[in-house]
Amino acid sequence: MSDAATNIAEIIEPTVSALGFELIRVTYGGGRKPTLQIMAERPDGTMGVEDCATLSREISLILDVEDPLPGEYLLEVSSPGIDRPLTRPKDFERWLGFEAKVELGSQLDGRRRFRGRLIAFDGETVKIDTEDEGEVELAFGEIAKAKLLLTDELLEAVQKKAAANKGAEAADGK
Repeated sequence: MSDAATNIAEIIEPTVSALGFELIRVTYGGGRKPTLQIMAERPDGTMGVEDCATLSREISLILDVEDPLPGEYLLEVSSPGIDRPLTRPKDFERWLGFEAKVELGSQLDGRRRFRGRLIAFDGETVKIDTEDEGEVELAFGEIAKAKLLLTDELLEAVQKKAAANKGAEAADGK
C-alpha cells in the first residue's frame, strides 16, 4: 500500500468500523485525476449498493475535513467482488480451497507470481497447489498482491452463501 493509501486507511478505519464494515483495501493513484479506491464489506461478506453509498458519504465528509490528498481525485467505494483481493489473514483462511493468483514482493526461486489452489494457511505461511511446481509455501509477509480467480466453483460457492443469507434474513423477518 502506498504511503497516501496507508494514511487514508488510518484516517477512515474508525468510521468504517463504527458503521459496521471491515476495510478490505485502500488504493490511490492514476493520472491527472487520480482515483482513491476503498473496498469494504460487512463481517458476513456482504456489501450492497446502499452500503457503498452510505460509506461513500461518510468517508467524503472525513476526507473533506482531514484533506489528506493534494488536488482533485475520484472517490470510489465498492465491495471487493467475487474475484476479490486477499489482503488479510482471515481472507486466506476463509477462501481455502479456491484458486488464487499471488504476487510476492521479492522473488522465490526465481519467481514472483504464483497461481493455484489455496490449500493451507497457518497465520504465517500460505500453501498453494500450483500446476507447475505442485505445493509451494509462501510467507504471508512477502505477499504484495493476491486475489481470487473467477471460477465456476467460486461462483457456485458465492451463490450458495447469498441464498443462505437471504433465507436467514427471511426467517428473521427482514
